[in-house]
Amino acid sequence: MLALLSVPCAVLPALAFLWLVWWLDRYDREPLWLFGLAALWGAVGGVVVSFVTSDAAAGVGLAGLQADTQLRMVVLTPLIEEPAKALVLLLIVTNRHFDNTTDGFVYGAAAGLGFGMTENLLYFSHAAQGGNLLAWAALVGLRSLYSALMHASATSVIGAALGWMKFRREPWRFVALPVGLFLAIGIHGLWNGLLAAGAAGNMALGLLDLVLFPLEFGILFGVFQLCLVDEKRILERELQEEVDLGVIPPEHLAFLGAYRKRSIPGWLPAQMDHRAYIRAATTLAFRKHQLRKTAEPDFYALEVTKLRQQILALLLGGGIAPESVPALRGVDVADYFPA
Repeated sequence: MLALLSVPCAVLPALAFLWLVWWLDRYDREPLWLFGLAALWGAVGGVVVSFVTSDAAAGVGLAGLQADTQLRMVVLTPLIEEPAKALVLLLIVTNRHFDNTTDGFVYGAAAGLGFGMTENLLYFSHAAQGGNLLAWAALVGLRSLYSALMHASATSVIGAALGWMKFRREPWRFVALPVGLFLAIGIHGLWNGLLAAGAAGNMALGLLDLVLFPLEFGILFGVFQLCLVDEKRILERELQEEVDLGVIPPEHLAFLGAYRKRSIPGWLPAQMDHRAYIRAATTLAFRKHQLRKTAEPDFYALEVTKLRQQILALLLGGGIAPESVPALRGVDVADYFPA
């Protein structure tokens, strides 16, 4: 029975945390297929790579390090698992949906949660074999609330580093990746080290782990919130320019730049595609911001043009009077809705 319960106890909390991470990215949520790919890699690819790398480490003379439980948990395990989880981020960062530091946090957390889910399943199943309900329940509670979030937090730092450096031109921007990897390994190693000390009999250090990690998590969550504030500023600044250019009606700016207001019905005509309009305006703001930073502007310049055309088409199709949108004055409707 405990073995059967191990599956939902490992999977359901991870899915809940994944949904929360995706939902928190409120201004420009990532496509579920790409977000799911990051989580799937963590759950399968990251685990397989970790196992293979661990076996290879033993084969090249690190068997002694693996035999020492504390050294393995503090040094070897983070050194193997963090790069393994983050490998998928090197692929996702090239995707056009990976826009900034916020997205890096999201995709990194997804990969970490996927890894944590599979790792928890293995631990829960192993503990179930002992038949001790209290010991199994304690392990489930600890790893569900702490270990999975530790994996998410550590790998999110690597993703954030990739997101930060993607649209920067400074030659030293590449330093961000090793720094992010170092911090991720540090978070992981510190958690494992204090946990190992607690298991070895030093209960004070074990309890310190349960206090220290929430502080680390709180700091990372605060940085994530600052990234969201920066996204809001980008939206307001870039869309104000679109208002000045006559692409977006002035009265829409207060709604498009505020997460809570943009979801309120009534500020757009009923026949207008509400979601498509918000998505197009949001993407336009980010593409304009990226256009100013990228060393390869052609793609983003074309995207800006297409998104402006899409917004104007949505405004026309939604019943917005061309007279209220300067960019539409004198425009033939057939240009947007050909017969």
